[in-house]
Amino acid sequence: MARVIAEPALYKDHETLGAIVHNLLVQTEYNKTLDLREKRLDYKVYGAEGIEIGAINQMEIAMKLPVTKYGALMPDAHQGYGLPIGGVLATENAVIPYGVGVDIGCRMCMSLYDIPSTIIDERSEDLRKMLVTNTQFGRATFKKPKDHEVLESNVFNEIKVVGELKDRAYQQIGTSGGGNHFVEFGVTEILDEENEFDLPIGKYLAVLSHSGSRGLGANIARHYTKMAMDVTRLPGEAKHLAWLDLNSDLGQEYWLAMNLAGDYASACHHQIHDRMAIGLRTNPVAMIENHHNFAWKEKDENGEEIIVHRKGATPAGEGVLGIIPGSMTDPGFIVRGKGEVASVNSASHGAGRAMSRTQAKNTLDAKEVRKQIRNAGVEVIGSGLDEAPGAYKNILEVMAQQEDLVEVVGKFQPRIVRMCGDEKFHEVD
Repeated sequence: MARVIAEPALYKDHETLGAIVHNLLVQTEYNKTLDLREKRLDYKVYGAEGIEIGAINQMEIAMKLPVTKYGALMPDAHQGYGLPIGGVLATENAVIPYGVGVDIGCRMCMSLYDIPSTIIDERSEDLRKMLVTNTQFGRATFKKPKDHEVLESNVFNEIKVVGELKDRAYQQIGTSGGGNHFVEFGVTEILDEENEFDLPIGKYLAVLSHSGSRGLGANIARHYTKMAMDVTRLPGEAKHLAWLDLNSDLGQEYWLAMNLAGDYASACHHQIHDRMAIGLRTNPVAMIENHHNFAWKEKDENGEEIIVHRKGATPAGEGVLGIIPGSMTDPGFIVRGKGEVASVNSASHGAGRAMSRTQAKNTLDAKEVRKQIRNAGVEVIGSGLDEAPGAYKNILEVMAQQEDLVEVVGKFQPRIVRMCGDEKFHEVD
């Protein structure tokens, strides 16, 4: 659906008054507030006992949208804007910008190296310097950004709002966001003999990164969310779930822009991992990556196309590989999806927050947190109390709550973690 605003100065000479009047009527029609379903559709909640009521309430509203077909809530869920973080929503021919999220294409990426994992203890200072030199977070950028083919995409020329973001995209490529984004060295243990990498069971040096599409994705999200809220008027409690019809020009624009942002996020990760490979002077033997803020065109059980929004959820279709991280001290996991219909082929995207950032800053003791991190054998560069391990749910409990959704292929243990925060846990009082 596209909102048409009649501005006579913009119409060509051959356009008639009738066309202008028609467009005004279309605009008036779109200004009507749509009704939600009286009763929400059923959906599955995983790990319900650990999910805050705000996230449940948001999912309840999402399941009342007229375009909704299926939904599920992952065990790491918590309240967000529109769709909760950890929410999965399948719609019919409609895409919800806030169902994707602000950080479009936010993803995990892991490189495995055939290097003895003991290098982390033997050359910890070298690896630490490698992280500091080759990563940038938040507003920081590289003095000489590397070029990438994603910046030559025609979408920058075809969509005005995207084209205006190209210079910023170039400046930020290869960098990571703030908050819970990270780049870290750790040890991955391959546990499944039948793994997709043809690697022997054992331990490997690994680089794991978590970040998204930076300013490019954030501005695309804000622009098209506003457009969606203009053309799809919903009751106040549901306004952030406004959608764009994929048969409309705006819907097609957002779809192209969203996919570009996803490709850009992947390019940022690949540049991060390329820099690490150069520092290690060898190529990785395997790489795994997956989006978890995105919308996909998929098929339901009946073979009908659905648009699956995963806002902080990992794709877990049958045989699909993904990465589910823990906290800065807790393990993460390489997983293989089981294709569970009730979860809309999805799993959690991490441990999930146990407390808000403000609550963590106000309640956690920095000295105790530093002690906890040291005892875990982890070094952290540049993070605050809002990302402390205690701010997150127990990843082992979260994994137990989704045994029906994924099987574990490998286990990752963080050892040297680089983040963006204003406090440095590695400094001792």
